[in-house]
Amino acid sequence: MSSLSRKQQTQKRHKRLRRHLNGTADRPRLAVFRSNNHIYAQVIDDEAQNTLCAASTLDKDLRSNLKSNGSSCDASVAVGELVAKRALSKGIEKVVFDRGGNLYHGRVKALADAAREAGLHF
Repeated sequence: MSSLSRKQQTQKRHKRLRRHLNGTADRPRLAVFRSNNHIYAQVIDDEAQNTLCAASTLDKDLRSNLKSNGSSCDASVAVGELVAKRALSKGIEKVVFDRGGNLYHGRVKALADAAREAGLHF
């Protein structure tokens, strides 16, 4: 039995993943953070330590279109499409996917699939 909380376990997995994932200017990192109520996605250039674009369920233009709350797969799909649209408008087509220590399942997978369908390659 682990003495770490679920959040600490997720952070430990994320730290382990980040040893191998690195965003560059030509292939930035698509980082996903999932809370109980919302989901956030950022496209990050780690070399310049710069966030190139971001989207979340808290965005005003997205929030009005959501039928359900921000913690559903439908909301994750909308965030995935929005972050892909914003990245493509800045000329970013290829990214490295960073699931943030979460399982590639459910809301994280829905966001990734929506971003792929909207035109991002990873």
